[in-house]
Amino acid sequence: MTLTRKKLPIGIQTFADIIEGGYYYVDKTPHIHRLVEEGKYYFLSRPRRFGKSLLVDTLRCLFEGREALFEGLFIYDKWDWQARHPVVRISFADGVIDSREALDQHINELLQAEATRHAVCYDNVSIAGRFRELIHKVHRLHGQRVVILVDEYDKPILDNLLAPERARELREGLKNLYSVLKDADPHLAFVLLTGVSKFSKVSLFSGLNNLRDITLSEPYSSICGYTDEDIDSVFAPELQALDRDQIRTWYNGYRWGGQDVASVYNPFDALLLFQERKFSPYWFESATPTFLVEVLKQRGVFTPALTAWHSRPALLSRFDVDDIATEALLFQTGYLTIKAIREEIPNRPIYALGFPNQEVEASLNEALLPVLGINNDSLDELMVRLPRLLKTADLEGLEAHLKALFAGLPHDWYRNNPIAKYEGHYASVFYSHFAALGLRVTVEDTSHHGRVDMTVDFAGHLYLFEFKVVEQLPEGRALQQIKDKGYVDKYRGQGKVIHLIGVEFSSEKRQIVGFEIETDAG
Repeated sequence: MTLTRKKLPIGIQTFADIIEGGYYYVDKTPHIHRLVEEGKYYFLSRPRRFGKSLLVDTLRCLFEGREALFEGLFIYDKWDWQARHPVVRISFADGVIDSREALDQHINELLQAEATRHAVCYDNVSIAGRFRELIHKVHRLHGQRVVILVDEYDKPILDNLLAPERARELREGLKNLYSVLKDADPHLAFVLLTGVSKFSKVSLFSGLNNLRDITLSEPYSSICGYTDEDIDSVFAPELQALDRDQIRTWYNGYRWGGQDVASVYNPFDALLLFQERKFSPYWFESATPTFLVEVLKQRGVFTPALTAWHSRPALLSRFDVDDIATEALLFQTGYLTIKAIREEIPNRPIYALGFPNQEVEASLNEALLPVLGINNDSLDELMVRLPRLLKTADLEGLEAHLKALFAGLPHDWYRNNPIAKYEGHYASVFYSHFAALGLRVTVEDTSHHGRVDMTVDFAGHLYLFEFKVVEQLPEGRALQQIKDKGYVDKYRGQGKVIHLIGVEFSSEKRQIVGFEIETDAG
């Protein structure tokens, strides 16, 4: 266990700087040792700011034989320090590329930088020819096979997803580069490509069929990110005066693999928390791609479904400019994670997805409120008023607040959003505006009697909501269903005051037309 405080490696992606600079370091070399022992060609997808660049740089230092940097780490006495390999590293992390011409120029600059570093000259003029020549000449010059490390391999495409034609042009430009790898095997010792998304091999890798995807491989589930054990040991000096359970609730919960694998924290969140000493959505505010909210807006996503989405593994892995499943987009960008794996049919797993933690649930719902018609002025009022109403159990005030909220939704939203016609519209507004506050909200909370639409747990009070659309069912059914189904039984004995709230909406009037309340002392 680390007993003395060290410097926090915020934003530092250079392995040597961390080791030599006296920063905290979570040893990822057990994973790296396994990688090298088990294979040669790898692909890894992780969300932004999850430590992919540091992983890539650690591999670079390892293959270059920088022995002193690894002293005291797991891999130190397991590595052949005499067998040094030349490394070609390509990163698309910096800058925004918005045309095929700009991409080709950027790739040429990256290749030239590596050629200069290795003291080789080109004869070819094409990108594919230059990359091929670089690999061959570096191999010949050093007498050792080459290591290829590509960081943020997909960023030029992701930055242009809202312009599909341009994104397709950039995809073809990257395909032209990566296709060189398939025939370069005699010259290669190790290959790793990292990025946010997993584009299909057909669309981007052009025949590189031996590329092993370790994104959902259980042994590599914590190759990026910090586990609970890491937080409690490596960062033990930073935990003083911080609520350990709150740290876990806010930032833990990302899982790649089965339910038995350790969930991880986003390193950026953990490090900023230790520096600032307060809880805040650090990762969300720094890493949320602008296209995400726009895509969810275009697709009219029913926001309560984000808490309990289900998907086949193949669908999560299918990602391309012309074919992006919503759950794949949310999973690969880090807004949904694997909560459980079910196999109703042998060898046909289904992933249950949900928000990883409180930061993501609250922040994404807040970002989606304008999509649901709630403007910033309404949001500011919400942040001040709603917690006070819930804390004091001011049910009349809560009713007035919610009716005013729906009355303020713009007519354009109803006209342009298809889910406005269904119960889903009202439930989305209800759920997202509670969840945006960071409250404990459970959608379709299950009991042995059935499922209540939504529960909110706050300040010693439990609020059980049931929603109905009066054009679909008679008025008065919402509260009566809570009572008839005995939903409240599950919550008795917790020492909390329980409020049963039946909410009826009218899709014709676009308003709450019924709001019935009963309180149960529990």
